[in-house]
Amino acid sequence: MRYLSKDILEEVITQRPSDSYKSNFGRVVLIGGNRQYGGAIIMSTEACINSGAGLTTVITDVKNHGPLHARCPEAMVVGFEETVLLTNVVEQAEVILIGPGLGLDAAAQQILKMVLAQHQKKQWLIIDGSAITLFSQGNFSLTYPEKVVFTPHQMEWQRLSHLPIEQQTLANNQRQQAKLGSTIVLKSHRTTIFHAGEPFQNTGGNPGMATGGTGDTLAGIIAGFLAQFKPTIETIAGAVYLHSLIGDDLAKTDYVVLPTKISQALPTYMKKYAQPHTAPDSELLEQKRSR
Repeated sequence: MRYLSKDILEEVITQRPSDSYKSNFGRVVLIGGNRQYGGAIIMSTEACINSGAGLTTVITDVKNHGPLHARCPEAMVVGFEETVLLTNVVEQAEVILIGPGLGLDAAAQQILKMVLAQHQKKQWLIIDGSAITLFSQGNFSLTYPEKVVFTPHQMEWQRLSHLPIEQQTLANNQRQQAKLGSTIVLKSHRTTIFHAGEPFQNTGGNPGMATGGTGDTLAGIIAGFLAQFKPTIETIAGAVYLHSLIGDDLAKTDYVVLPTKISQALPTYMKKYAQPHTAPDSELLEQKRSR
């Protein structure tokens, strides 16, 4: 077991090359937010943008377009009903996050089916929230499981892995991860990341973070990190650790840690831990273009 510390942030977060533009930091598409749960996708979007994604597009119910533009004017918005545009946007993405506030109805199931069918090897796919439940209930398969990240809480993991919570031991979880072939960010008071290698365990987190939207925010940070930093398990782990580090610092003064406060603090914390590049700026930008 590898225990996360601030070292993971210095390993993952790098200073931006001087000759940068927005496309260097990834195209992210976030999909979710039905008429009832628009707040979930808005919080994911805010986290994704504040964690540094270059271009962020949100596919959501038309009811959420106005609030999303007001809260996150940096994001572009597409409606669920715009099927041709929706398909094109998903095709061009480098990172796709599906699930926050998506719901469990037939329309949500069709959207998930479309995204899974379109998933390309070059893309990271993060499956969160209700999309995990839909995946567990449906007859779905993964074309590129090694490029998929599931972010379940323990009950969602029970549905996905068929492991009752009391049987979710380290060994059992690792076996189920191997069957899926994807990365599992298993959320709990000490979140554990299961992948093909040695698991990571988070050392942060506090009871003040037990509030709606905390998981949506984490999913958005993971998306933002994968869009701009190295496509590795360490990058996912860095997102998990930073989310809880900010939450722990906020909990020193706040009884409840609002997820939106975590998002607002992201740029400041990332600036603090960003390390200089070892390669020339031109080489780094070329690496980003060829990813």
